[in-house]
Amino acid sequence: MSTPSRSAARRRPAVLLALGLASAATLALGGCAVVTVADAAVSVAATGVKAGAEVVGTAVDVAASGVRAVAGSGK
Repeated sequence: MSTPSRSAARRRPAVLLALGLASAATLALGGCAVVTVADAAVSVAATGVKAGAEVVGTAVDVAASGVRAVAGSGK
């Protein structure tokens, strides 16, 4: 097996540095995508909760009106 030349040994840190920077950039951009998807999921969940709360609120109002009608409350 042959030993690497001196010029190849000098280039190795530069190649490793470039590979490390490329990997870091890829991970950073991937992290942005994860945050964007998570933000969208939270927005959808919040919209669902709000709609559910409105439905429950309407159901409570209807039930309360029914109770008042049956009980004969004049309010």
